[in-house]
Amino acid sequence: MVTVESATPADADAVADLWVELARDQRRHGSHLRADANRDTVRRSLAEHAADGGLLVARDDGLVGFVCFRIERGPLVQDCTRGVVRDLYVRAGRRGERVGTQLLDAAEATLDDRGVDTVAVEALAPNEDAVRFYERRGYRPHRIEFEREVENDKRPHGDR
Repeated sequence: MVTVESATPADADAVADLWVELARDQRRHGSHLRADANRDTVRRSLAEHAADGGLLVARDDGLVGFVCFRIERGPLVQDCTRGVVRDLYVRAGRRGERVGTQLLDAAEATLDDRGVDTVAVEALAPNEDAVRFYERRGYRPHRIEFEREVENDKRPHGDR
């Protein structure tokens, strides 16, 4: 039986391990993040999110997933208050058990309790499973990001 609950700062190490799994998996979808090289930075960030109530974990015998979220803040005035869900992840062997749904439900409910008007999520465009998951939940594209490699004397187009 999976339970979703608020993470504590003490969970940061275990959640960082899950984040590394997520980052490694996202490389196949075009992510530029280096999983292991970012572990310590992510661990500190996750501990802060846990302390602020913006990190939820799914547990049974151990951690099986997590979701990180926050209210969008910035210097520009907007016509709504946006909640942003980041880094929703469920271990590969536990997908299809509605763990992601439970995590997203809990994050959305928490953001609703905090007064957001809308919730945004992010997925890499080639990650068709994530795109389908969010679309089934009623999310629609809002902003599209484009990227291309830069040609220069040091790296011809297409080299990495």
